[in-house]
Amino acid sequence: MAGLDKSTIGKILARQGILIAFILFMVGFALVNQRFIAIDNVFGVIRSSAILGVIALGVTFVVIGGNLDLSVGSMMSFSTIVVLDLHDKLGPTMAIPAMFMLTLALGGVIGFLVGYLKLNSLIVTLGMLSAIHGLTLMWSGGKNMDIADKESTWFSVFGQGGLIGIPMPIIMFAALAIVLSLLLTKTPFGRKVYAVGGNGKAATFSGIPRARVVFMTYLISSFCVATAGLLQASRSLGSQNTVGQGMELEVLAAVILGGASLLGGSGTVFKTVIGVLILGFIQNGLLLAGLEFYVQYVVTWVIIILAVWLDIAAKRGRLWSPIA
Repeated sequence: MAGLDKSTIGKILARQGILIAFILFMVGFALVNQRFIAIDNVFGVIRSSAILGVIALGVTFVVIGGNLDLSVGSMMSFSTIVVLDLHDKLGPTMAIPAMFMLTLALGGVIGFLVGYLKLNSLIVTLGMLSAIHGLTLMWSGGKNMDIADKESTWFSVFGQGGLIGIPMPIIMFAALAIVLSLLLTKTPFGRKVYAVGGNGKAATFSGIPRARVVFMTYLISSFCVATAGLLQASRSLGSQNTVGQGMELEVLAAVILGGASLLGGSGTVFKTVIGVLILGFIQNGLLLAGLEFYVQYVVTWVIIILAVWLDIAAKRGRLWSPIA
């Protein structure tokens, strides 16, 4: 019976460990500082995490499909600069779809190289990180971008507006999470993403168009990046051309925390959202506890290592390697 209990506990931890960890973090920080669970603080953390979260939703598809995307930080800088620049030249009505088309084109290039040419996703997206950063600097001339007339534009509604007291970034993050979760779990395409990430060769022999599926995952990722760029630009109505620098690592951390395996074939949108919130609330909790902001980098590293360790342990059924 004891063995059965341990087995049951192990299965629960393997399936719902991230949710349990999130609850424990919330309770722990709330005990340290009561301000942590104040409504305004909770909404503030979710709002500040929305941009990172939106990008993580798209990267979840890429990772489940068995690949990586390290270009999302530079791509967000590009989309933010482009929409701000085109705002004054074309107006927001034309600038937004134009920015989405250009960002999707970048995602299409990556999807073609990884999906159809079967190049290594780590190398391709690492190279694109640098290439897109160069494109951003060329577009902006190395300068920061600002909207000329910030008072009269309706463009700020995405980043600064709200509905029934809920900030618009939270609404867009939640809506996109729901749509993408349904796409991943309730459609044939979602099942194909899991199949390709789990065993690409077997999926191909089963008649699944692997290249097309991988291509589509990168388009979804670039669409989410464009949405994040829209939120960032609308929130500040101006931006540095390096606004997304380093964000790819935080995004990957959130996706891994959410339980998506770097080997592909597993993960959910819901748990990625939990991973994003864990990162956001940990950073907020550490600041409220009086610790310096740079402590969060060390804590984040420890959490990522633990998450990867538990993910591998759940797959092999033991904490330690059998060869150790």
